[in-house]
Amino acid sequence: MPSTLETTLAHAAHWPTGVPHELTIPDESLWQAFDRRAETTPDDVGLHFLGRDHTWRELRQAALHLAGALQGMGVQPGDRVLLLMQNCPQFVVAFHAVLRAGAVVVPVNPMNKADELEHYIQDSAARVAIASSDIAGEMARAAAALGERNTLAHVVVFELADALPESGATGLPPLWQAWLPVRHPLPDLPAGAVHRWADLQAGAALPHPLQAQGDDLALLPYTSGTTGAAKGCMHTHRTLMHNVLAAGPWLDMRTGDAVLIVVPMFHITGLVMGMLASIRHGCRLVVLPRWDRHVAAEAIARFRITHWPNIPTMVIDLLGDDDIDHGTLRSLRYIGGGGAPMPDAVAARLQEVFGLRYVEGYGLTETAAPTHINPMHAARRHCLGIPHIGTRALVVDPVTLAPLPVGEVGEILVSGPQVFKGYWQQAEATRDAFVTIEGVRYFRTGDLGRRDEDGFYTIADRLKRMINASGFKVWPAEVEALLHRHPAVKEACVIATQDAYRGESVKALVVLRDDHAGHVTPDDLIAWSKEHMAAYKYPRVVQFLSELPKTASGKVLWRQLQEQEKQQAHA
Repeated sequence: MPSTLETTLAHAAHWPTGVPHELTIPDESLWQAFDRRAETTPDDVGLHFLGRDHTWRELRQAALHLAGALQGMGVQPGDRVLLLMQNCPQFVVAFHAVLRAGAVVVPVNPMNKADELEHYIQDSAARVAIASSDIAGEMARAAAALGERNTLAHVVVFELADALPESGATGLPPLWQAWLPVRHPLPDLPAGAVHRWADLQAGAALPHPLQAQGDDLALLPYTSGTTGAAKGCMHTHRTLMHNVLAAGPWLDMRTGDAVLIVVPMFHITGLVMGMLASIRHGCRLVVLPRWDRHVAAEAIARFRITHWPNIPTMVIDLLGDDDIDHGTLRSLRYIGGGGAPMPDAVAARLQEVFGLRYVEGYGLTETAAPTHINPMHAARRHCLGIPHIGTRALVVDPVTLAPLPVGEVGEILVSGPQVFKGYWQQAEATRDAFVTIEGVRYFRTGDLGRRDEDGFYTIADRLKRMINASGFKVWPAEVEALLHRHPAVKEACVIATQDAYRGESVKALVVLRDDHAGHVTPDDLIAWSKEHMAAYKYPRVVQFLSELPKTASGKVLWRQLQEQEKQQAHA
């Protein structure tokens, strides 16, 4: 059995030159990096949004006035405040205003409807929510539905249009043009008050002196959860700040760089590796509210974007445009992300045509984004990378928790300063999430992977996402990666389907590239797969879909597809 020391040191030979192995995390609030940026370069453009520049001075002033208004509503240190909005300048302002007021940010997926929002209100016991006018009504309806269980007493509502140029944004997709400028009436909040953001800004209230420190709770993002209701992950200023600081040396972030932020900022990756890292390291934020490959390509070229944290589906879509100018991505020094495997064919084109290595990483909401990441100079494909700065990792038997040797598949455990403090009001779930091995407290990720002799980790799949075909274990992620090698496959999701003889068989749900639609049949893909995969692994069933269901952050909802398959089997 390998020791934890062996697994920790295996990757030392591949460590990036000049990157420290440990970081000293200052005992301060995340607000202070934002404040310093406005103090040192007040008139520099801190954020660009669809044709309008916002200076650091303007952003800080808006955050201070909002923080003062929140305290005027009775917000106390440690109180939770819900944020419900797309990517926009108001998200950056609201996030920092909540922290400046000493409270805790609860970022919520703006696609959630009232029925889903009830859980976030009730579980976090939030008294205040901040929302854009187009979806604020959902928050108000959720509060009304909760009745006596409702804690929400205030909703602050802003207009997305107020962040646009006075003349209006031009050159945007038609759906954006129809959505962004529209102003909506204020919703009714039962037994509560609704406030216009603009009125609070005009009030020019200022907050009390800053009191928050590094170990105070700062963020309560909710996980999607494998079972039951979503759970809040308790992150302090310190746990978030580790990966914020680590992004600088690892990703070569420099003052004056420009970062494209199109991954949702309510999601941990967009929040930490996009917004917070950019602010800390003096980069300009170029923010898009939603994904559109044409808008993204134009932004990369126009603003000479140097860093683009993303998810592979965005890159797949961007490179699916045959008209993209090869010079569009010339300014990029870093392009990478995680959440799904990057297909070999896409990564190869990215490198061969554009000269860029896609830098994959791995992390969870519980770990403030990366615990593993590939070195920029030697990024490997289909690889999570090596343990990040200050991070230890193990692969263990999921049942016995015994560390496993090189090459064997087991559960990935991680330990580091970025790991969360536990699940909000879920003591039992928190206990179950951690294990101590050789005196080190590790978080159980629930993901299956393996470690090679160089200390690089690869994912096998979710602990509960495995297909048992005649006793052979099939890891869907591996089949998906192979399917992406077929020139007709744009996207693929592999699930289990019932088989009277084998118990379970492999089923592939596939989105074809436009130029192959109508020219490739399911049988063609099955025949191709049979030639390229082991006999127990290739899909016995292939179904074409026009699109795969995804979360707002772009992850494929494979559980939803698997559940639909089960229901059809029992129909």
